[in-house]
Amino acid sequence: MKIKSLVAPILAASLGISFSLYTLAEAQMQTLPPPATTKAAPPKKAPVSPTVASPRGDGGWTKHHEANVELAKKGPYNLYFLGDSITDGWHSQKKIWEPAFGGWNPANFGISGDRTQHVLWRLQNGEFENLKPQALVLMIGTNNAGDDSVENIAAGITAIVTEVHKQSPDTKVLLLAIFPRSPKATDPIRQKLKDINAIIAQLDNGKTIKYLDFGDKFLTEDGTLTKEMMNDFLHLTPKGYQIWADAITPTLTEWLGAPAVPTPAASTTTPDK
Repeated sequence: MKIKSLVAPILAASLGISFSLYTLAEAQMQTLPPPATTKAAPPKKAPVSPTVASPRGDGGWTKHHEANVELAKKGPYNLYFLGDSITDGWHSQKKIWEPAFGGWNPANFGISGDRTQHVLWRLQNGEFENLKPQALVLMIGTNNAGDDSVENIAAGITAIVTEVHKQSPDTKVLLLAIFPRSPKATDPIRQKLKDINAIIAQLDNGKTIKYLDFGDKFLTEDGTLTKEMMNDFLHLTPKGYQIWADAITPTLTEWLGAPAVPTPAASTTTPDK
C-alpha cells in the first residue's frame, strides 16, 4: 500500500510536467514565422546552335540589323562584306576602305558581337534579299569559339555559305580563315581556331568558293600577336586592316576586274619580324 501511495503522486507529477512542456512547445511553435519557401531556380536557356538562325534580340543589335536592311534596299552592290566586329570595323577605316574597295561598289554588313547563328538569321531576314553581289567576303566564327565545339562552328560557317548560294548561286564567296587571336602561339584558342579553319578550308570548290588564310601576316616569326596588329589581341589596328586589304585585292581583281577608280599600289606593310 505504501508503494502504491508513492507511485501515484510521482506519476501525477510526471504527467503534469509532460503536459506543461507540451503546452510550452505548442505556444512557441505558434509564435515562430512560417518556414521560408525556396523557389526553384529558373531553367537556364539552352545555348543556340551555331547552325540555327537566331536573332540576338538586344536593342542595339536590332537597330543595326534594321539599318542593314535599309542598306540592302539601296543596292545592288558588287562587293558584299559579311561578319562580326572585325568586319564592322571597316566603317572606321575609310582611308583604307575607299582606295582598296571603293571602285567595286562595296557594302559592309558586319555587326559587332555576331556569331554564326546571328549572321545566318540576318541573311534570311532582309540583309541579302535580291542583292546577288558578284563577290562576298566572309569572316565569322571567333565569337562562337568560347562556347561551341570546333565541328559545330565549322557547320555554322558552312550553313552561312550554303544560305548565300541558296539566294544567289552565282555569287563568289571569298571565305577567310578566322584570324588568330590571343598574344601567344601556345594559347589554347589559337589551336581551336586552326582546327575550325582546317575544316572550312574544305569548302573551297575552285569555282564559287575560295578559302583564303593570311593569318600569319598578323604574327611575328614565333607566332606572337602584338598590339601593333590588334590592340586587344582580337580587333585589328589600321596596320592590320591594310594587311587585310592587300591580301584579298588580287582575288577580288580576278573576280571583279579592275576597279572603276584607280587604287594605289599595294602596300608593303608587314608585321615586324
